Amino acid sequence: MITFNYLDLLHLVMPEVIVVIAALCVLSVDLIFLRGAGTRLRISVGAMLSLAGCAAAIVWILRAAQFASVLDGMLVVNPLAQRMQIAVLVLTILTILIFIGSTFTEHISEYLALILLATVSMMFLVTTQNLLVIFLSLELLSLSLYILTAFNKSSARSAEAALKYFLFGGISAAFLLFGFSLLYGLSNSTNLSSVAGSIQRPFLDPLLIVAIVMTMVGLGFKVAAVPFHFWAPDVYQGAPAPSAALIASASKVASFFILYQVMVIGLADAEGSSAWRGYVSGWVPLAAIVASVSMVLGNLVAILQTSVRRLLAYSAVAHAGYMLLGILSHTGQSLSALLYYSITYALTVLGAFGVVALVEGETGGDRLSDFAGLSRRAPLPSLCMLIFLLSLAGIPPLAGFFGKFYLFTTVMTSTPGTLGLLWLVILAVAMSAVSLYYYLKVLKFIYVTDPPTGAAPIRVSILKQVVLGLIALSVVLLGCAPNLLLRWL
Repeated sequence: MITFNYLDLLHLVMPEVIVVIAALCVLSVDLIFLRGAGTRLRISVGAMLSLAGCAAAIVWILRAAQFASVLDGMLVVNPLAQRMQIAVLVLTILTILIFIGSTFTEHISEYLALILLATVSMMFLVTTQNLLVIFLSLELLSLSLYILTAFNKSSARSAEAALKYFLFGGISAAFLLFGFSLLYGLSNSTNLSSVAGSIQRPFLDPLLIVAIVMTMVGLGFKVAAVPFHFWAPDVYQGAPAPSAALIASASKVASFFILYQVMVIGLADAEGSSAWRGYVSGWVPLAAIVASVSMVLGNLVAILQTSVRRLLAYSAVAHAGYMLLGILSHTGQSLSALLYYSITYALTVLGAFGVVALVEGETGGDRLSDFAGLSRRAPLPSLCMLIFLLSLAGIPPLAGFFGKFYLFTTVMTSTPGTLGLLWLVILAVAMSAVSLYYYLKVLKFIYVTDPPTGAAPIRVSILKQVVLGLIALSVVLLGCAPNLLLRWL
């Protein structure tokens, strides 16, 4: 343990400080200087300040490569954590770009400030290995997301979604805190490595089993895995599009990263096994059950949806099941596969919500019928949606295909010489085939169904077209040349 003074600590958390200062600047400039200005000007100025803060934080991280673990793991700064911070900041930048032009709120500065504060919470979340800071970061993130979900005051669906999100979130926080308190009681430490060193026993302690279950319940809520997913469809459908995009992208990346840390580092000697005919009690069998049910239920229920937002929500449940495979295989290679999958998935679903926002702005809804003939009314966004949905389905040569291929390969090689986790991979491949049906159903409405009689072309701003085009290009590029991301990770 290295002792740091306050200036050293400030230097380590400077990226977070920069983003907080940006949030305060957005609030101050809007409330003091732009009170009587038009909404378009206020959005432009607030977005520019927010983007500048995120960009400055990225530059600081790239220039100040550091390695430190201070205050009993409360702050762990290493190259991987810094790269996860950059990924979160990039996803936040794209979310803010999608927000530009929105008309669902007049409280511009408050909305952008909450996005930035949620980003700060995620940045702390990926740079800690301490149970206390993990819990505090998750709660700060959740509080911001609850409010962002309810920000469309003219929508009763938005308020209902936020209330459900808040109630489920409060219950999951209680489970998580109970699980963490048991881990602290068993190890007398909140540091993940110390927790792992204190639970090395030939048989699992009954209290440890309860702690594992409680922790999985709490973190399973954050990643929307079955049976802790009930909030997701309502939130994805009711929240403003930029809020739903942030929840589905950056929040998911940070949550899966910390879930990996807690399970693989904190519960390193209680993993057990879910290999075929080689069952050993631990957290891995529990994760395998949750992953299996998530893949099956998420994909099958998505088939029944007529709302594209709810379809994306149940798709997210299924993808949570896929990503859990990277955690339960818990090898060094599976971590890089999980991060590649989560980041490319976040990019893809963020772009999909950008297209949904365009359609909602024109038609006022997100039903499949609202996408009818979209290819004739907005050719470029339709092409981008084609790329996003086929990537989510795992079609080559897009990023989603390589993400699934790499993830399933690492799961297979995690138990060499045995059938091991083959049953999980077979299930995942089968459910991926099922998912292709409902993604193609959306594309059928976009490209095959005729548009409504008299429907005019949708006017899409140049900025929106550039943002969607860049995201789609990234999905194609990362699929054709995955080493661009894997080498960085």
